[in-house]
Amino acid sequence: MKIGNSTSDFILLGLFNYTEAHLFLFVMILTIAFSSLVGNALMILLIHQDFHLHTPMYFLLSQLSLMDMMLISTIVPKMAADYLSGKKSISPAGCGLQIFVFLTLAGGECFLLAAMSYDRYVAVCHPLRYPTLMSWQLCRRMTMGSWFLGAADGLMQAAATLSFPFCDAHEINHFFCEAPTLVRLACADTFVFEYVMYICCVLMLLVPFSLILVSYSLILAVVLQMRSREARKKAFATCSSHLTVVGLFYGAAIFIYMRPKSYRSANHDKVVSAFYTIFTPVLNPIIYSLRNSEVKGALRKCMGQCATINHE
Repeated sequence: MKIGNSTSDFILLGLFNYTEAHLFLFVMILTIAFSSLVGNALMILLIHQDFHLHTPMYFLLSQLSLMDMMLISTIVPKMAADYLSGKKSISPAGCGLQIFVFLTLAGGECFLLAAMSYDRYVAVCHPLRYPTLMSWQLCRRMTMGSWFLGAADGLMQAAATLSFPFCDAHEINHFFCEAPTLVRLACADTFVFEYVMYICCVLMLLVPFSLILVSYSLILAVVLQMRSREARKKAFATCSSHLTVVGLFYGAAIFIYMRPKSYRSANHDKVVSAFYTIFTPVLNPIIYSLRNSEVKGALRKCMGQCATINHE
């Protein structure tokens, strides 16, 4: 296969075709994405407005909501515009930017979820020492570290991926630029890059995921010792819902980035990628926040203030 012009645009084949069934799925995806944007924006607004929510836990939640909003905004508008216009091209610079922003947010979220699990561990297992073990200084450092490590991974993978010469077929069988999919088009030996990417995935995915499992295992051990049946039931419900979202996000990411090349399928990758780029962000405000009594109280307070303003 000939090596094509490295400056020519890529073609994103997309997630849907133009059948009625796929049109329905497209509308459903847009509805979910819009709901995610509204839900996460509402979370950020409530946390900013209500001083009762000015704690490390809710600060981390606001950062998660911000990452999810940016993740949706990076993927869905381009996908929707391509589907509606039929123009599915993306420049190498645009593709590299999408890889960088996507990995910054997804990688940052990996570490942020680990930081949130540590926060919950301290709150449940060491409540009296919470102000010391989860200080504002540590909270800000973990947040900045999450953004920085995500950006470092995104910059490295975007630069390395676009450094390869690409073959004549510039068609990407995906709905956005993702490094593993783009590397398949390379007309060069990608073994070293894929090996380095695998090591990065161990650090970005398996290490934070292991820390989360350890944190929730320790939380579970404390919960089982609680005398109050109602307290145990509430703690189990909270932990199980948190772990469900974590499992969906990390499971999908591990499936995409750590699966052997011989087992990869473009169609499977597209569906799984949709889970952690579109579906998981809409679950986060529901699971982590809107089921929380303090957040619901802040929401009622905000709605009451809006109603008062309208009456005036």
